[in-house]
Amino acid sequence: MMSNVKGTVDYYGVEQAQRSRMIRQMEELFTLYDYEAIETTILNEMELLTAKYSGGDEIVQEMYTLRDRGQRELGLRYDLTVPFSKLVAAYAGLPMPFRRYEFGKVFRDGPVKRGRLREFTQCDVDVVGIQGPEAEAELLSLAARVYETLGIPVVLRWNNRRFLAEWLAAAGIPEELGQTVMLTLDKIAKLGLDAVRAELIDKGVTYSAADTVLHAIMADEQKEPVAAFERLCTTFGISDLPGAGEVRALMGLLDAIGLSPVCRFDPSLSRGLSFYTGTVYEAFDASGSYLSSLGGGGRYDAIIGQLAGNPAVLYPTVGFSFGLEPIMALARERLVPIEAAPVVVIPIGGMVAEAMRTAEAIRACGIRTRLSPVGRKVGKALASAASAGSRFAILIGEDETKLGKVQLRDMEARIEETLALEEAIYRIERVLL
Repeated sequence: MMSNVKGTVDYYGVEQAQRSRMIRQMEELFTLYDYEAIETTILNEMELLTAKYSGGDEIVQEMYTLRDRGQRELGLRYDLTVPFSKLVAAYAGLPMPFRRYEFGKVFRDGPVKRGRLREFTQCDVDVVGIQGPEAEAELLSLAARVYETLGIPVVLRWNNRRFLAEWLAAAGIPEELGQTVMLTLDKIAKLGLDAVRAELIDKGVTYSAADTVLHAIMADEQKEPVAAFERLCTTFGISDLPGAGEVRALMGLLDAIGLSPVCRFDPSLSRGLSFYTGTVYEAFDASGSYLSSLGGGGRYDAIIGQLAGNPAVLYPTVGFSFGLEPIMALARERLVPIEAAPVVVIPIGGMVAEAMRTAEAIRACGIRTRLSPVGRKVGKALASAASAGSRFAILIGEDETKLGKVQLRDMEARIEETLALEEAIYRIERVLL
């Protein structure tokens, strides 16, 4: 028996129609914000995908690898960020700021669960060339619009890695442990406090420092975001440090453009990827019915310079990645039936060529049209069209062809007329357009 590879899915029917509809809605919003479509390579060199500034050890372990006939080591992309960074590094003449969006398949050999597959479609939006917090604010605004348009209420949790490093250092975390501590703190919601405390101690954090950090996070959990931020600054004496300044600037912008209710500052959020250098954010279902992330991203200023061979040069870059699979897992409960073609052309007898010419003439006017299967009885063809929700049927028989006309049936108004094709199209357009 034929079956799919574990972690892969075929889409068809109502579900594929829903995916296509969602993608169209997202593309319209990306265009509204002046982002342009690009397409990057699926196959990449291992040297790129495993570089220290790419996805990090956990993702590299999940990468699909292969060799070509020349014995070159290659890998399937596990995200859209690294191939995009390669593109920017390779084409120095791109106009800045450069805004892009991309839909594409990515591959990760990881655990399979609801909303998480091994072959899945990712959607990324990124902007290169804006240093200030307006880039993050723009992407958070765009993300909020996307989820609202798709009918999914979300909370956009955000933090700043530079600020996180500042208050962790002030809480007694050694600089060399900062990165790994951030990754552990990101697991609080999944593992719980006791497990996170144990993992911190296993990584070399003292019990006192671990307790200080976790106490600070839990003390701020129920606080209003601005109050939580200011308390951390005061407690650890870091108000004047750069990361704190970046948080304060973005908070002000989000408040000014009315995004504060949906964008919640979270001082423990760090995201799993190692390449983030500043602001990070993640989208979650506001109802709490779906616990996994629906998307996320952040600022990653160092990758492109590394790829361009100039690690000292920073390319200010911010991105947001939407997870289509978890979004579909939520939207599956609200699948909308496939909309029927409003016009069905039905050939009678041997009038196949005439029916096909008629259907093409209607389609040339921008009207979605279906050709009924040849040989089907007229009654069954009409019943099928009506049950599918088609509004009009055009019957092409020998008598109509001799007269140079067609038989138009408005199945909702229950009107039947024999008309010239041009007149029939005009009647249809008056109803549909």
